[in-house]
Amino acid sequence: MMNLQNFARRWLATGLVFGAGLVAAASLAPRARADGASFSPAQTQAIGAIVKSYLVSHPEVIEEAEKALRAKRKAEAASAQSAAIKANAKVIFTSAHHAILGNPDGKVVLAEFFDYNCPYCKLSMPVLAKLVKANPDLKIVLKDFPVLGPGSVEAARVAGAVRQQLSPAKFADFHNVLLGQKVHVGKAEALAVAKHEGADLAKVQADMNSASVKGGISAVMDVADKLNLTGTPTFVLGDDVIVGAVGYDELQTKISNMEKCGKVACS
Repeated sequence: MMNLQNFARRWLATGLVFGAGLVAAASLAPRARADGASFSPAQTQAIGAIVKSYLVSHPEVIEEAEKALRAKRKAEAASAQSAAIKANAKVIFTSAHHAILGNPDGKVVLAEFFDYNCPYCKLSMPVLAKLVKANPDLKIVLKDFPVLGPGSVEAARVAGAVRQQLSPAKFADFHNVLLGQKVHVGKAEALAVAKHEGADLAKVQADMNSASVKGGISAVMDVADKLNLTGTPTFVLGDDVIVGAVGYDELQTKISNMEKCGKVACS
């Protein structure tokens, strides 16, 4: 018969117990042996006591297990996001429902999911401008991801309507001015900027409620859900999701790698 202490140690090594529930799980030690036979109540109690004693003497095991599980879940999430990017690449990188900064024919494509009321998106605006200047082959696609309330949705709809009227350069001006506002923006603020940039306001107000504009925002919200995005700004480059206002250096490094090897990290 298998030595109970060896069995308990092997049981611990398999990771069948975890986290805060480890000690509790010890009291519910396995009731079946490797050969399929059942352990007696006394054996089960003995195994539970060994497991509990080991964990009390080596509490670092819990921390190590938690760390390993976090790493595993992070890797699984990254793998799932990578698969989702590949499956939805057309919507992310080439949809008609987005504006473009930089080179419209650029081979390196960076998608930004943003909200006009996101303070960190505002901080990222000069970073993107610097990236465009430093990388002639960079194309940035702007994905309206209005997650910060009704005002953000209204601003995104106005932007969608304005995009249908203005040239790419004029829309970039509209985008930068609206994103640069120090106040919370909604329909009124977005319309004011649209007027300043020369848009036909009557047409903007009609088009902002069109199926095309609403459908474009819905498509972004849908793909963001598939990518499991929860905030702004979030960038997608290659098969990598970059969360937050990470700054120029990190984005530039990944862009340079994309130019060199087609991946955000070259081996």
